[in-house]
Formats: sequence, C-alpha cells, structure tokens
Amino acid sequence: MYLQNAWYVAGWSSEFAAGPVGRVLLDEPIVFYRGQNGVLAALEDRCCHRAMPLSHGQVIGDGLRCEYHGLVFDAGGRCIDIPNQTAIPAETCIRAYPVEERDDLVWIWMGDPQRAARDEIVRYPYHGTWPYKCKSERLPCNYLLVSDNLLDQTHAAYVHKSTLASGIDKEARTEIEVKPTPDGVRFTRWMLNCIPPALYANAVRFKGRVDRWQEFEYVAPSCILQFTGALDVGLGAYEQGKRDGGFGLRIFYGITPETEHTCWFFWSTANGYRQNDPAATDELFQSIDDAFKEDDLVLEAQYATMRRLGDRPLVNINSDVARIHARRALERKIAAERGIARESVVTLP
Repeated sequence: MYLQNAWYVAGWSSEFAAGPVGRVLLDEPIVFYRGQNGVLAALEDRCCHRAMPLSHGQVIGDGLRCEYHGLVFDAGGRCIDIPNQTAIPAETCIRAYPVEERDDLVWIWMGDPQRAARDEIVRYPYHGTWPYKCKSERLPCNYLLVSDNLLDQTHAAYVHKSTLASGIDKEARTEIEVKPTPDGVRFTRWMLNCIPPALYANAVRFKGRVDRWQEFEYVAPSCILQFTGALDVGLGAYEQGKRDGGFGLRIFYGITPETEHTCWFFWSTANGYRQNDPAATDELFQSIDDAFKEDDLVLEAQYATMRRLGDRPLVNINSDVARIHARRALERKIAAERGIARESVVTLP
C-alpha cells in the first residue's frame, strides 16, 4: 500500500537530458521526456491506440511520438496528431503526471494532480552549494527496508567494519536524541570520544579521538537527509554545536517504490571538508558507494528471507526507535489519505 498524494523522487535531472526514459514507479509504467522547449514531462508509458510503450518513441518538437503507428502526444497527455487522420477522438489521451525539477532532482506527484502542492517538495540546497556526486540504483527489496536500514545506524559496526564503523571501542560513549515530526522523524546520534572511522581518517587529519555526529531527518513517504561528521575531542562539536573544521558529509536519499518487491534508490554525497578538491569529492563518493554495496547485500538477503518466511514475527529493540517513528508517520498519512483506521494500514514489521 503506497501513499499516493505525495512527491517522490523520479531521478536526477541529468538522467533525462535526451530521448524518452521509461521508469516504473509505484507499479505505474511512466515515460519521461524533455521537449524541444526544455520542459520535462511525464506520461503514462502506454499509447492508448495499441498499448505500445511510449518510452520506445521519439521526441517530436514538444511532443512524444509512438513508434508503432505514429500518434503524437503532448505534455498533457493529449493526442495532437494521428497520421492520415484529421479528426482526433477526445478519448485519445493518456495520463499525465505533475513533475518538478528542484535542486538537480526530478520529483513526480503520483496521486490526484489537483492536490499537487509544489511547496511540499523537500528542498536540498546543498546540491547547489557543496560539490557532490550522485547515483541511481534499483534494489531487489521493498522500499521500506531501505529507510529502515538508514534509520538504525547501529548496523554500521557490523556491516561497515572497513569503511564507516569506529570499531569496537569501550571508551566511546553513544547517545541518541529522537524527535518525532508531523512528517516523520529527526534524530541525532553521537559517538563521543571515539576512534575516527577509516573514511574520516583518510579524508581529514585528526589529532586522535573525535566526537562524531549523525543527524538524520526522515520525511514520509521516502526521503532522508543526512549530515554526518566529526571534530577532534574538545573542539565543541557536542558542547557548542560546532560543525566546521573537521570532517563533514551530507547525503541525500530518495527511496521510491518501483513495485512491492523492488525500489529505486537515488542518493548523493556532498563534500563538506575539502570543497575545492575534486579528487576528495570523487574519493568520498567511491567510499560511500563501496559502503552501500555492503548494505545492498544485506537488504537483498534480508528481503529474500522475509518473503520466504514472512509469517514469522520480528521483534523491535532499542535501536529501532527512529525507524518506528518513521513507520508511524507514514501509516498516519496513508490512513488519512484512505480514510481508514491507522491499524488497517499493512506495512512490513
């Protein structure tokens, strides 16, 4: 069950530079194309004549032509040309979806077009102010598992031993502050007086131990913003809220359902420590990409087990607190949209 009346990330603006692109989102086949006027459009990926996918078509002016019998559709989904036919029946049309380009991202509204409030799009100015690199991935798991994984960072000590983990450190102190929001949850996780992970130590020269923070915000249905970094112990990261002068990393996550069993994972890494060094931005991206490959293996194995043994209950532990608040926020929104009791919304455990 998906939240329909919401903005989802459909991809990066750079992915839709030329030719039509087909992509399945929330079980709906959609074609994106950029007309001669430069405006990006999103249509149902199906010609209403004989169901040929329009993603196999050709951009003609500001329209999209079906490569089966040549019908041309405009950005609003209306057929504007049928070869060798003057009259165009009114029913010769397909669904058009509201799309917006913000901060190098393409957002699509999957529900009622009349309810598409553009001011509800999550803004991410760091794509314009910090050097960054981005990626699109298709993952073989339900989209909720991806946000679950990101919202419980305790897994890093076991999954990311060589990249993001600080190792087993009995001297370090961990604290977490969780704040539910109307649209999701925010949390800050501190690892105080800890050994910097390899990724941090390779990027910035620390004197020794560091105070490390992880700030996350989940915005239902499927957007997460992360700001992570570290300063040398005693420089005021924890006590005074200082963030400059050490290691700093921002990650944007757009997690969009493709089907019940697959999802799109759009993410970017923005460099906040050596911003005039392109090599540092490249190295950061590669390190995070390597870490996410470790996550991918976990998610695929986890979801395969859940599908095979789905009727067996799972338990929650203390580190699930942010994940639980995120799920509850999404369930509230789905229940309100469907006009049903929240208890009737079925999500993964």
